Amino acid sequence: MKIKALLIDDDRKLAALLTEYLLRFEIQLLHAANGDDGLRQLRLEPPDCVLLDVMLPGKDGFEICREIRAFSDVPVVMLTARGEVADRIVGLEIGADDYLPKPFEPRELAARIQAVLRRKQAPVRGEILRCGDLEVDMSRRSARRGTEDLRLTALEFDALAIFARYPGTVLHRERLVDLLKGGEWDPVNRSLDVLVSRLRQKLGDDPQLPRYLKTVRGTGYLFLGGLEGEDEA
Repeated sequence: MKIKALLIDDDRKLAALLTEYLLRFEIQLLHAANGDDGLRQLRLEPPDCVLLDVMLPGKDGFEICREIRAFSDVPVVMLTARGEVADRIVGLEIGADDYLPKPFEPRELAARIQAVLRRKQAPVRGEILRCGDLEVDMSRRSARRGTEDLRLTALEFDALAIFARYPGTVLHRERLVDLLKGGEWDPVNRSLDVLVSRLRQKLGDDPQLPRYLKTVRGTGYLFLGGLEGEDEA
């Protein structure tokens, strides 16, 4: 079965090149030249993933990503022209799953697409992890806090599942990066912190009085499993 990817980018030459190249990896590329057309296409013909350029005419890629996350958890790979750390951080903050700086090799883009889809389409496992009022269903790749369904991206779910497997254990930043895999993670930059911040927001967790994720300064994070704690950040 072919993978269907939606490219939202005003560079038509790049779109034509990628359309032809990605077919060898069984990836069918759909194309929209601006954000509004991309959103319409996303609703009419939902793809397996979205490749979203930051520098778009009209609404930029960050704004489009925010709008996507308002109604969809489709994996999003941001394409950043400058590849600056600030662009990557903003992309992760608003819900992107990965980022790739331009110019890039088409083969690397194919690898990123395959990586984000592996996270979303992980092998089914019947295991359900329970920590306090939190339930993480590995087979459905869904999570609930009490009666509330948490709308998590594939990357957010993977991170929460990792934490739920190690309640009461300090996970060092390097270990978390190793467990997450599949992205340009660097334990010394803010990407991991941004991901944890996104999880905290969806869990309704206060970093000053955490019930779920406690920062261990200079080390990593401790998953409390819904118990009261104090943050050391």
